Amino acid sequence: MDYQITSYIQHFIKEHVREGSNCIDATAGNGHDTLLLCQLAGENGHVMAFDIQKCALEHTQVLLERHHCHAQLILDSHAAMRNYAKDRTVDCITFNFGYLPGGDHSLATKKESSIIAIEAGLALLKPEGIMTLCIYSGGDSGAEEKEALLTYLKQLDYKKYLVITSFYYNRPNHPPIPVVIHKLR
Repeated sequence: MDYQITSYIQHFIKEHVREGSNCIDATAGNGHDTLLLCQLAGENGHVMAFDIQKCALEHTQVLLERHHCHAQLILDSHAAMRNYAKDRTVDCITFNFGYLPGGDHSLATKKESSIIAIEAGLALLKPEGIMTLCIYSGGDSGAEEKEALLTYLKQLDYKKYLVITSFYYNRPNHPPIPVVIHKLR
C-alpha cells in the first residue's frame, strides 16, 4: 500500500463506493479524486465536483475526458453543497483542504467555509455513508484551519458519527492528517 495521504484515503473510498453510488468531490483541485469517484460509481452513479477556481475545474475536465468519464463540475464553494444535492442522498464525500497543487497559495481553503462545508456534507450523507478529509497544514497556509477542523470533528456526536484520524507521527514538517468520518445508522 502507498502511504501518501491521498492513496491512504483512496483506500477507504475504494472500499465504500460502488457502481451506482452518488458522490461529491468537495475540492476538485486537479481532478484525481473526481476521476476515482467516477470510475468507482460507474455509468449508473453520479459525481459532483466543486471548486472555486475555474482553472481547477478545467484541469478536472481534461483529466475526465482523457479517461472517458463524466462528472457534474460546479464552480462554487464547497460550503454551498446543499444547494446541489438533497440530504441523506450521498454515499461518499471527499475533501482536500489547503491550496491547489501548483496553484496560487493565497487561494486556500479557510476554516469558516470548510466547517460549513463539512456540516453540509454530513447532512447530505446517507446513513452508512463516508466522508474523507485530507488536512494539509504545512508551508504558508493551513495551521489555523487544521486546529479548527480537528476541534470541530472532536465535538461531533459519537452516537451519529465515527471519526477516525490518523497521524504521520514521525514525519517532519507538518505532515498532512487523514480523516475518515462514517455516518452511523
